[in-house]
Amino acid sequence: MKNVISLLTLIIILSFNSCAQEEQIIPRVPGWAKEVVWYQIFPERFANGDTSNDPTPIDMKGGWPYSISADWQVSSWTGDWYKLQPWEEANGNDFYWNTGTRRYGGDLQGVINKLDYLKELGITAIYFNPLFESPSLHKYDASMYHHIDNNFGPDPEGDREIWAQENHSDPNTWQWTQADKLFLKLIEECHNRGMKIIIDGVFNHVGNMFWAFRDVVENQENSPYKDWFIINKWDDPNTEENEFDYAGWFGVKDLPEIREDENGLVSGPKEHIHAVVKRWMDPNNDGDTSDGIDGWRLDVAEMVKINFWKEFRTWVKEINPDAYLTGEIWWEDWPNNIMFNAAPWLQGDAFDAVMNYRFTRAVKRFVNDKKFGITPQGFVDSINTQYNDYYKDNLYVLMNLLGSHDAERLASMIVNPDIWYDHNAIVRPDNEYDIRKPNATERLKQKLMVGIQMTMPGAPMIYYGDEAGMWGGDDPNCRKPMVWPELIYDDESTHPFGKKRLTDEVKFDNDLFGWYKKMITIRNGDKCLSLGDINFFLIDDENNILGFTRVYGNESVVVILNNNNEERDVTLDLSSQLAGIEPLKDLVTKEIIPYDKTLYKLSMKPYQISILKQ
Repeated sequence: MKNVISLLTLIIILSFNSCAQEEQIIPRVPGWAKEVVWYQIFPERFANGDTSNDPTPIDMKGGWPYSISADWQVSSWTGDWYKLQPWEEANGNDFYWNTGTRRYGGDLQGVINKLDYLKELGITAIYFNPLFESPSLHKYDASMYHHIDNNFGPDPEGDREIWAQENHSDPNTWQWTQADKLFLKLIEECHNRGMKIIIDGVFNHVGNMFWAFRDVVENQENSPYKDWFIINKWDDPNTEENEFDYAGWFGVKDLPEIREDENGLVSGPKEHIHAVVKRWMDPNNDGDTSDGIDGWRLDVAEMVKINFWKEFRTWVKEINPDAYLTGEIWWEDWPNNIMFNAAPWLQGDAFDAVMNYRFTRAVKRFVNDKKFGITPQGFVDSINTQYNDYYKDNLYVLMNLLGSHDAERLASMIVNPDIWYDHNAIVRPDNEYDIRKPNATERLKQKLMVGIQMTMPGAPMIYYGDEAGMWGGDDPNCRKPMVWPELIYDDESTHPFGKKRLTDEVKFDNDLFGWYKKMITIRNGDKCLSLGDINFFLIDDENNILGFTRVYGNESVVVILNNNNEERDVTLDLSSQLAGIEPLKDLVTKEIIPYDKTLYKLSMKPYQISILKQ
């Protein structure tokens, strides 16, 4: 009996150990997401690789501002951004109205043509703004989720013919358009280069041209999709007035909101979205996900009940356990400058990461702001607050961005210190937002901010064109056509409200590109910078100097920041930071750092970052 009990005890112990081991090998987040460098692409503005598919007025039907000039034409990729063309001046509307009607012809072939450029830069993962069929330039107002926008592919008219053959509510009838097939080729080309790819999922709302919503508009209460949306009032056919009313995202009627219950999206749209997830993650449904996307970025995620995202995660992980999920969890209270603590979404049952605008704010205030500026200690406190809020694994896969399609570009953020980004960071008739190109000192600040981004925990994300020197305020000015080295651009000499301005030359900034490439190369080449622990060991508020180490295994990297517009001599005692006192090499300058006993001496230039390793 004793032996039986011992045997049972052993079996129970082994069983517990087996469970513990099983739990240990199930990763909390995808391991690859800790080591990538992201690049965000806004498809309509990245590269026009095929002019034969450029948008026409029919492609814009139903999109804001619902009016197209009779002599409308595709805009010049290399034109002066703020200058109205004759056909724009003729309609009598201002610059911002006209930007809603502009199309530049960016497409998937353009992205494919530039993948080697991204490879040279060191990019290992791409996040695409929405790609799905839509009448707008930004594609956040989907007409359908199961097809790539036809103007991103080689045969817009042929794609329309395919749409007409489908029952959009029945996945069994879905076909592959030429745009869809080109996107699958793009996925293959990315994977062949060792790049991951995620796409924008906009599942809180659709566009007013969405196929199911159009059926509701036409058939009212008789539509089989009437419960997909929040209908406030049906049209009374016995009156001349159209009483039909519905809820739009933030009250915007262009964006009908999908109905929710206590568990999130209701049955109907939920099943449709599930089918969409399967389509893009495993296109041929053979269980091999190498031909599908590697994850999702979920738009305005806090506006969809978290229970839906928990279910969404199960869909995604069942298809590809190594897929990545990141949410747009941003403003809790924008007017009062309060950002979400995203911890509720990062408990292992919803998202792996979020777009880390809290990181953006901390870096902005540390390096650039004056009125709202913070000291090295203030920066450390801001960063440590985030570190205390999130699990370490989630922390290391956060998208650490310095600009995006929803905020002013990094360069213009630096030109306009203390103007709170997003919404306010845009030139209007009644403000003094500066639309000029950054000067040499401001470029040094940009380089320092990128250096911080590439050396701290979290996955760095570059917004297309920042590395090329592009500048611009909040939407739409952060969405200019990409500046390419082989193209010749008109100078920017026009102000949107007719004010005087200096003329700025627009061209690819080779020096800045070289800096981004160098920082990314250093990041990609040392696991300390992607996987290592961080320790802030030098916090000098008086001299505005900050130092920290990144430690991974037996290796260490020492990072020193001179956050001043003047040179600083820095003496470091690293006896407690390094295993032994040996010569250090600056990975940025390739210089050997002299030392005397336990002290290293650095002479740092304005806004310099030193990345030191034995």
